Amino acid sequence: MLQTAPIVKDIARTPAPTRASLLRGLRRGAVAMLAGLSLMAAVQARETPEKPAAPAAMPTISVADLPREGRKTLELIKKGGPFPYNKDGTTFNNRERLLPRQPRGYYSEYTVRTPFSRDRGARRIVAGKGSTGDPATSGEYYYTADHYRSFARIKE
Repeated sequence: MLQTAPIVKDIARTPAPTRASLLRGLRRGAVAMLAGLSLMAAVQARETPEKPAAPAAMPTISVADLPREGRKTLELIKKGGPFPYNKDGTTFNNRERLLPRQPRGYYSEYTVRTPFSRDRGARRIVAGKGSTGDPATSGEYYYTADHYRSFARIKE
């Protein structure tokens, strides 16, 4: 009877130099397979661009529903000041990207006083420059009660 050598030998019984070269070959094969899979994933990602998510509808708030201090801040913005806080009128960078994307410098922030707070508090009105280029006349105002975690467009 003819005995054939097994195709895959027991690695524990393989001589050390052969075992090392077998393990090296297995590692190289695994690396080559991972590289191939990565390349396939990159090609597929390039061929099927990700659709941007539809922007969520921004909630609105009427001027009448703003807190009294918010209505006062909005009046000051429309008059061009004077503002009670040094930071009022400074650039709001929209890092949270919750407001419509605009070039840097488009938005300005204003403090809405918080009663009994020792600092500026969390409430703000952010004003865009709109088509007029001036926050005082733009009509583009957003209110946040939670320090930029959420916004509502102010409807006049």
